[in-house]
Amino acid sequence: MRQVDAKTVVTLVTEATLAPSMHNAQPWRFQYAADEGVLRLRGDADRAMPRSDPGDRALHIGCGAALFNLRVAAAGAGFVPTVTLLPDPAEPLLFAAVHLAGRTGPEGDPDDLARLRPAIRRRHTSRHPFAETDLSEDVRDDLRAAAEQEGASLVFPGAWHVESLLDLVHDAEDQEALDPGTRQDLERWTRLGPDADTAVDGVPEYAFGPRKKDGSAPWRDFAGRRQVADRGSTAFEKNPHLAVLSTPEDTPADWLCAGQALERVLLEATLAGLATSLTSHPLESAGLRPLVRDPVSGRGSVQMVLRLGYGPQGPATPRRPVRDVLDLG
Repeated sequence: MRQVDAKTVVTLVTEATLAPSMHNAQPWRFQYAADEGVLRLRGDADRAMPRSDPGDRALHIGCGAALFNLRVAAAGAGFVPTVTLLPDPAEPLLFAAVHLAGRTGPEGDPDDLARLRPAIRRRHTSRHPFAETDLSEDVRDDLRAAAEQEGASLVFPGAWHVESLLDLVHDAEDQEALDPGTRQDLERWTRLGPDADTAVDGVPEYAFGPRKKDGSAPWRDFAGRRQVADRGSTAFEKNPHLAVLSTPEDTPADWLCAGQALERVLLEATLAGLATSLTSHPLESAGLRPLVRDPVSGRGSVQMVLRLGYGPQGPATPRRPVRDVLDLG
């Protein structure tokens, strides 16, 4: 069996942690058992958001995205990652055990994961305007196939459904403005002023993007009513390209699969030259979430709404030092 040295483990986990997570809370911890050749991924309850994410659905999705990055990085480093989800029912925050076996050639990467590795560091959430340029059907097909490979479905809603989604986002914004609890979560994970320059997590003000003065793009304003210097405002696209990611059921295992599917779609989109952002606003409300699904063609449970287009990739958001998230045993 090929041994995995500590330096390689650090590299793999570094790339895993470049995944997106709600408010960039980075709610993951890794533990490497060298004698087993296994990396274990756990959710970090201290980084949960009991008000905005009371069931930890978004926490699971973020960890699932990190798990997918780990799989990609491992494949790119010459390993065959074998994943067991939720391996111990007695430990619900143990989300995955990843066994790293060596391979002798490219035929050991049947899922073509290694091809996605360059996109891990290029992918960023963009809160900037995108062009009105449509997405080709070939690109849409590739993104649908990416979701399907991870057991999820990606649907590009029609015009009337997009309008409905935009209305739901606005409803969610109104609810958030009236809810001190969700505002508290938002303020906990945003970094303003000098804190933005030294942040290792959360969303710093330089990643907020400009204020929206026109357009229909769904977009969370992390500043809220707080003033951010030198931010400016601009028009966003009037016809945003949205996609809805769903899973067959709505269990913790589905949430972890959704995170992996989400990251696979985002990395494929990055390789295709697309900028991306995520919209979870209406999914954070028990009353609004069921309405996100297309009542005619939709099925399963909606886990994320994506915004895709051609435009600036957006700045990289900060990441915690690997030593804070990895136990080498």
